[in-house]
Amino acid sequence: MRTHRRWTGILLVMAVSLLLTVPAFAADGEAAASGMYGTFWALVPPVVAIVLALITKEAYSSLFIGILVGALFQCSFAPVATLDTIINDGLVAAVEGNAGIFLFLVMLGTIVALVNASGGSAAFGRWAEKNIRTRTGAMLATFVLGVLIFIDDYFNCLTVGSVMKPVTDGHRISRAKLSYLIDATAAPVCMIAPISSWAAAVAVATAGLDVGYTGIELFIRAIPYNFYSLLTFVFIIALCFMKFDYGPMKIHEMNAQLNGDLGALEDASENEGNPKGRVIDLVLPVVILIVTCFVGMIYVGGFFGVDAWGGTECAGDFFGAFGNTDAFIGLPWGGLISLVLTIAYVVARRLMSFKEAMACVPKGFVAMVPPIIILTLAVALKNMVGSLGADIFFETIMTGAAASLYSMLPAIIFVAACVLAFSSGTSWGTFSILIPIVAAIFPVGSELLIIGISACLAGAVCGDHCSPISDTTIMASAGAQCDHVNHVSTQLPYAITVAAVSFVNFIIAGFVQNALICLIIGAVLTVGTLFVIRSVTGGKKTA
Repeated sequence: MRTHRRWTGILLVMAVSLLLTVPAFAADGEAAASGMYGTFWALVPPVVAIVLALITKEAYSSLFIGILVGALFQCSFAPVATLDTIINDGLVAAVEGNAGIFLFLVMLGTIVALVNASGGSAAFGRWAEKNIRTRTGAMLATFVLGVLIFIDDYFNCLTVGSVMKPVTDGHRISRAKLSYLIDATAAPVCMIAPISSWAAAVAVATAGLDVGYTGIELFIRAIPYNFYSLLTFVFIIALCFMKFDYGPMKIHEMNAQLNGDLGALEDASENEGNPKGRVIDLVLPVVILIVTCFVGMIYVGGFFGVDAWGGTECAGDFFGAFGNTDAFIGLPWGGLISLVLTIAYVVARRLMSFKEAMACVPKGFVAMVPPIIILTLAVALKNMVGSLGADIFFETIMTGAAASLYSMLPAIIFVAACVLAFSSGTSWGTFSILIPIVAAIFPVGSELLIIGISACLAGAVCGDHCSPISDTTIMASAGAQCDHVNHVSTQLPYAITVAAVSFVNFIIAGFVQNALICLIIGAVLTVGTLFVIRSVTGGKKTA
């Protein structure tokens, strides 16, 4: 507590010092704003928010202070303009731009509440207790389910969390570990799945570029070199079988096993539900949700002959529909149908009355309030970072490095993408910015171009995975019902370990230019690193 108070005091003094400089900055007007635009100052707001969150263990005020710093920089410390920027360009824009995903969160929260009240979750937990008998099996089952749900990362996080909580709770796996498993199989698997919203986003980002391939073809060719995504899977499997943890995760896992404290946000007693519930009462709503959301996404993309956006007709074109879709519309589309069908099902099964089913609506909303607030603040902070020209700053770095470190460029691209995605909290925005730059650096159709694109995509996923203000990280916390700061602090050492191995692999790939050789080296390095870490940390098993 003394340390927290000391750091908070230091940061407050720094904030007051900045505010005392208002006259100097305000007097210069536009010159002050242009002096910060496209420079390192664009990264200061998210750094302030992230450092504060890790120190104070409190996300709401930390994110808001980051927004405040970004608005002050953008408006040259003018008080009225700063307030207007926070409200209009930050918070209001965040709510407007994410209204669809907010709706999906509330609908999914309601479906989870219905499944819990019907006894489906408890029944699935009892079944899992008999059939999944070890903690390793429970973690591997979570990993496999995460890999199988590859259509969209938001959908992955929330669905896997809802299904696997009874299983991991029964084996005393902490919610921090569950949220890591969810997060590590959300964006990473979407980034190597040709049929996903992420593949469509990459195809859109490469449209109009002279790279020698179509967007989807380039994405598929880049998969073998996406070391961060692939080695994350190696890392998870190895960690499960080696049965140990390190860093803050070790404390959470030991606390779960020894004290039964899973670190859950909700009251576990509320999950018992109707004793007549069966496993099908959980499985069927989840299957309905998967099917309706999948259909919703391709419908919005125009697969059935209705082009939702007035663009290219995509009737019957599966890949084209995914490239033309918008998950913020498609997921609520499917979520609403799934919610209505789930209510009809539990009432028809006489697991609850219609009135009791309706009582689950506010319960679902309340359960999703924390992630909605964090998501709103995180998106507002992203808006501040974007308005300060972080993309211009990284474009300058990338073009400057191209001339002197050609074979090392994939590794440099990976680091740059990591930093940009970590600071902005968006992987899609990161690779949309960097892909045109990468395409301009390397020869058309060359193997180095493929490696450079892979490094860009891998770095975007890595930074997104580590960032506290990332949508996917927030969704993983929501899916596991885990405190967001706990999730970030526990998964960071794991993600950094894989990132370090991936960086070495991209250095090798720049010279070797063979995906199979690099993957073998990366897998050996990943497992070897875990053995070293287990030896250094005492080799005590916690997994």
